[in-house]
Amino acid sequence: MSKAWKLKLLLLLQLLLLSQHDVDSASVISYLPGFEGLLPFHLETGYIGVGEGEKVQLFYYFIKSENNPEEDPLIIWLTGGPACTALSALAFEIGPLTFKTEGYNGGLPSLVSTSYSWTKVASIIFLDQPVGTGYSYSTTPLSYKPSDTGEAKQTYEFLQKWLVENPQFVSNPIYVGGDSYAGIVVPAIVQQISIGNEHGYKPQINLKGYILGNPSTDLDSDHNSKIPYAHRMGLISDELYESLKRTCQGNYVKVDPTNTKCLKLMEDYGKCVSRINEGLILIALCDLASPNPYSGEHGGRSYLQTLVQSDLSLPTPDCYVDVPVFASFTLG
Repeated sequence: MSKAWKLKLLLLLQLLLLSQHDVDSASVISYLPGFEGLLPFHLETGYIGVGEGEKVQLFYYFIKSENNPEEDPLIIWLTGGPACTALSALAFEIGPLTFKTEGYNGGLPSLVSTSYSWTKVASIIFLDQPVGTGYSYSTTPLSYKPSDTGEAKQTYEFLQKWLVENPQFVSNPIYVGGDSYAGIVVPAIVQQISIGNEHGYKPQINLKGYILGNPSTDLDSDHNSKIPYAHRMGLISDELYESLKRTCQGNYVKVDPTNTKCLKLMEDYGKCVSRINEGLILIALCDLASPNPYSGEHGGRSYLQTLVQSDLSLPTPDCYVDVPVFASFTLG
């Protein structure tokens, strides 16, 4: 499915959710346009303020376990990016709803239940984080300069306050989860929780572990590992791989500009994988369906408005389009 097409569907769903209630406080959503009948699960959305003067307002989607919410684990889930809306995880990864793509040719998309949702065994808080992501916002521009450590502290404060408002979940096993770039932030959140528990901060969080899906860890190590991975998967030849190892000495990210042999070999490597979808090498890589909002040519809300106002009558996608479109945009 085209990522640009996915983004349009996400934007539609977000607008539909906003139309259902006043998001200034927690609200229960029982019906959604595009879904036939009453939602078969408990969906709540709302804001919790964190930081000095609660100037940062973090938006969340909460779905109660469809099994035994009194005892099942509680997961707080962060999407990667950084700054991808948590709604993408809800609608396209581990949530109980997704879009019906078959036969879609424009207009209001249909929502259908999934059979693989993690909410069948756990309650999940999908959090728009860091500030500026999705519906999370700040009343001061100074807060729109997030850091990994700042995000960890804000998420810990959010979880504490959410548990105060929902004390029935304090004793449940709690896990912190995320994918992609969240692999860097999640361990820091776990550390914040552990430190808070050691200091006796209330409420004590019944932390049992953390969950990472295809996570970023150390960015240099992550990207340097692409070369041996490409070799193991048969994307580059033995000869090229051995030459890269010998010439670049394992450093393929920050190449010494005077090491011209390594630079030339990296160009050869780039040609070999230029038509490979890095996210899933078995899926065809198509041309860009929409411009990159972070390329400098299309910035901030002007790009978002153009995307929303564009024609939503798209053909059924037959391949994934590798386009870096995120559901957060620079303000101003």
